[in-house]
Amino acid sequence: MSRKSDRAVSRRQFLIGAGTASAGSIALAGCTEQGGTTTDGEDSLSGEFRMTGSSTVYPLAVEVVNQFENDHPEVSVPLNRTGSGGGFSNHFCVGNSVINNASRPITNGESEQCSQNDVTPHEIKVASDAVTVIVNSDNDWVECLTVDQLAQIWREDGAQTWRDVDSSWPNEPINRFGAARTSGTFDYFKEVIVGEDTNHTSDYSATERDNEILAGVQRDQYAIGYFGFAYYADNQDVVKAVSIDNGDGCIEPSLENARTGEYQPLSRPLFTYVAESALEREEVAEFCRFFVEESTNQELVADTVGYVPNTEEERETQLDELNAAIESVQ
Repeated sequence: MSRKSDRAVSRRQFLIGAGTASAGSIALAGCTEQGGTTTDGEDSLSGEFRMTGSSTVYPLAVEVVNQFENDHPEVSVPLNRTGSGGGFSNHFCVGNSVINNASRPITNGESEQCSQNDVTPHEIKVASDAVTVIVNSDNDWVECLTVDQLAQIWREDGAQTWRDVDSSWPNEPINRFGAARTSGTFDYFKEVIVGEDTNHTSDYSATERDNEILAGVQRDQYAIGYFGFAYYADNQDVVKAVSIDNGDGCIEPSLENARTGEYQPLSRPLFTYVAESALEREEVAEFCRFFVEESTNQELVADTVGYVPNTEEERETQLDELNAAIESVQ
């Protein structure tokens, strides 16, 4: 799948194209002067490298890639949504991509696969997310679910009807829409909601396309789904977000509640991984520096995409570690 066919044309891209992402543009200009632009004003960066991985990180990656390519027109970054796990196993760890986005940390098995192919992943935290549970806008019986109720809905051999979860709810089947098993969102949701020792139900519509989850829930009064907060933030008028009770009362999914850590257990960090050997290429190194710089951009990360930006302290830590990795190969 090509970059142009995979990247969605969104309201966010329109806004950036119209020049409203001024903070990002300013940050980009500063980065360019230090890295990819010579003293006579000519852009010294060129080349192509492929990015794969998480559909959750994808909206953020699209914005960052678009801004980077706009300032470095000789650099091309084909970007594909493959799921975190699908990206690691099928692309990144076998050398078919140099950067893989992930909505959970790389696993030991994936690290071993990378090692067998002489790929050393360098981890970069790029934002934080509040995984959001959604129901149909006409659902008038669910405002909040406990973690146990969510587990009943999503575990194998769990609830089949809404009445199975609460006797006052409709005796109608629960129609589920969620992340595919290659997705980091699936891995995270299974671990914190269903549990490591229990199987996630296979009785659901699984997809790497979050818009398909949105559409499935939007057209079905008895549906439920889950995905990254960014997809809900852009569609609050067509589906309803469910608050989560982890034992301390109902907490709604929001950037502020994810930032403070109140929204548990569905707040999580988001990552991108770059192959350390690829950092010897100046265009890859500069792109990664740019991604880290943009990770604190409130307008881009929060207002435009819908995730929690890194703190300045996190940015400095990520940048120091990245520069050390770059120096080790250049």
